[in-house]
Formats: sequence, C-alpha cells, structure tokens
Amino acid sequence: MLIVNSDIAQSIRGYGARDYPNETCGAMLGCDGAEGREVRALFPLTNRRDDSPRNRFSITAEDFRAAERAAREQGLELVGWYHSHPDHPARPSEYDREHAWPWYSYVIVSVASGEACDMTSWQLSDDRSAFQTEEIAWAIPPGTIKR
Repeated sequence: MLIVNSDIAQSIRGYGARDYPNETCGAMLGCDGAEGREVRALFPLTNRRDDSPRNRFSITAEDFRAAERAAREQGLELVGWYHSHPDHPARPSEYDREHAWPWYSYVIVSVASGEACDMTSWQLSDDRSAFQTEEIAWAIPPGTIKR
C-alpha cells in the first residue's frame, strides 16, 4: 500500500496540470513502514524526452542520482516515481512497463484538457511482465487537525 497525504497528492496533480499537454515526471521520496510505503516528499524532474513529451517521459542517470541524493539528505529513500498521462487514463502503457523497475511505486495522474483527474499507483512484477495495482491510502498531512 502507498500512503499519500493530500498535500503530496495535490502537488502531483498540480505538476500534471502545469506541464499539460506534456507529461510531467518526478521522484517520490519516503520510507517503508509497517502500514505501507509512505511518500513524504516529491522531487520534481524535467521531462527529458525531446521527440514526444506529450506521451512519453524520460529521465537521465544524473536525474536518478540527484533524486537519490535528495532522499538521503532528507533521511528518506527513493520509493517511486510519478508522471502524468495527458488526455489518457491513469494506467501504465507498454512503454511505461518497458522502462520501469520492480520494487518502486509508480503513480500516474490522468490530466484531461489541462485538469488533473484520476490518480493511481502501480508496481511492476519481479519478472517485469506486468504492473499490479497498488492501493493508495489517502492520509491527512501532519498538523492539519488542531487539538
């Protein structure tokens, strides 16, 4: 299970809407715990895909290293990646499967006509043959509830 608070979810949706009609992308930083994998911070990245940024995203090895470095500096781990699907459903494409790694969580937000819609999470099987749906638990950000 992926635990995402409303602030993180809103940020992912916002990046998707901001970068529309191109795909947005970034890293999710967090930790694994007894309740599931918790996303605590985002590390937005530039979509490096020059030839088809509207339906593909690409990151570089340096982007990957920068995301890992940012996670370490915050005492977190690189737990996954997010990206948008402009005017397409929030489910992984064959291209997504071919370029994904097992273990990580992959959040996809659908953006229709510039408006962020559905958000889903997926994990790639160990044999890399298919994605499985990963449940998202929506959490309330710390400090939101006043006592």
